[in-house]
Amino acid sequence: MKSMMTLFFAGLMLTIGTALTAQINTPAPSPSCKYEQTVGLTDITVEYSRPGVKDREIFGGLVPYGQEWRLGANAATKMTFSTDVKIGGKELTAGSYAVTATPKETYWTLHFYPHTSNSVGTYMGDDAPESVDVTAEAGSMGDVQVESFMILIDGLRNSSALLHFAWANTIATTSIEVPTEKMVMDMITSTMEGPSANDYRAAARYYYEEGKDMKKALTWINKCIEKGGERFWILRDKALIEAALKDYSAAIKSAERSITLAKEAGNEDYVRMNSKSIEEWKSM
Repeated sequence: MKSMMTLFFAGLMLTIGTALTAQINTPAPSPSCKYEQTVGLTDITVEYSRPGVKDREIFGGLVPYGQEWRLGANAATKMTFSTDVKIGGKELTAGSYAVTATPKETYWTLHFYPHTSNSVGTYMGDDAPESVDVTAEAGSMGDVQVESFMILIDGLRNSSALLHFAWANTIATTSIEVPTEKMVMDMITSTMEGPSANDYRAAARYYYEEGKDMKKALTWINKCIEKGGERFWILRDKALIEAALKDYSAAIKSAERSITLAKEAGNEDYVRMNSKSIEEWKSM
């Protein structure tokens, strides 16, 4: 009976402890927002918090002019670019950035810092990492009021867009440029040139391994060599395909060339495999 009472009270205390540690969720004062936009072929993601005006004077009041501001609330605003971009004419490499701002009445200075797990709030003091600083033109929106701080990418074109920051009746804007032209031209050039050396090799190996048309496999492996040059592992493939076609003289020649290149590269495995195959093919 005593042990049962002990178990009962232990279970009761566990239940009470669980109830006491349970969390009550309430709305955040500055809700978080994740905003994604594709500009041309570049994916841009913005992660930030959206504080409200709440009848307060914002710029020149809550957010003093001339002081670095975290560009929202809570953790630093995070912007991620899938390609290299230009923001306000300044180059940024692909990756993630912690973004803050120093507002003034007619312009803001945006600070793009390398984003890390410690990118919280503003970067102050001598230990601040190096930033890329960008100018955004700022002005009044007149009677238009934005209650919750907002970051928006608008004015979408194939190679550009506008990056807006709006809160209360103030808006700051800068430009985004993305390398769409270069990306498309590179893809056109690559596509029009036809399959790559690796594509030809993959097709040839599949045909060889599945016992399909060996003549076609040989054509493709020769195309691979033509586009990518002689490599000992590719010449090994060619030798195997030629042997499958029962052209042992050609297979031995390809294997011998593979051995030469493998020795130069210090790859004894291919030297051994080719040497063994040559012995077999000489007896055919």
